Amino acid sequence: MKRLIPLALLAATLLAGCATGPKLSTTEKLALYRDHAGEPVKDFRYFGTLNGWSPLGDAALAVWTKPSEAYLLELSGRCPDLEYAMAISITQFGNRVSARFDDVLPLGAGTSSIKIPCRIQTIRPLDVKALRASEKELREASAVERETKS
Repeated sequence: MKRLIPLALLAATLLAGCATGPKLSTTEKLALYRDHAGEPVKDFRYFGTLNGWSPLGDAALAVWTKPSEAYLLELSGRCPDLEYAMAISITQFGNRVSARFDDVLPLGAGTSSIKIPCRIQTIRPLDVKALRASEKELREASAVERETKS
């Protein structure tokens, strides 16, 4: 029930702002991911490649290790190049990425020439099925709202 209240508030906020389009703001997207994240874990298995990643502002990101397995990584502070990075690198030891020990490194165009590591503060597994279902509901609600305004 706790997750439904923030999701309902997010949906109401999105519907109120539909005139500007269906795209979620960074704050709304981060709230959605937090709503679908489990309790913090100390680490996750990582074999050097990601299935995908998405910046959620300048202090958080989601990483997919498999199509059905993802984690919300919240950083210990701002990571200025994260939102503009073409790719990321994640440090690890023994095929494990650990909270409070490992870093995210933004790479590519738009990033500064000095690579500043961004420390991972917390790792929370994402409920990928529920997250995708919520994103679909929000897109559909936004489309219906746009149609009724036309």
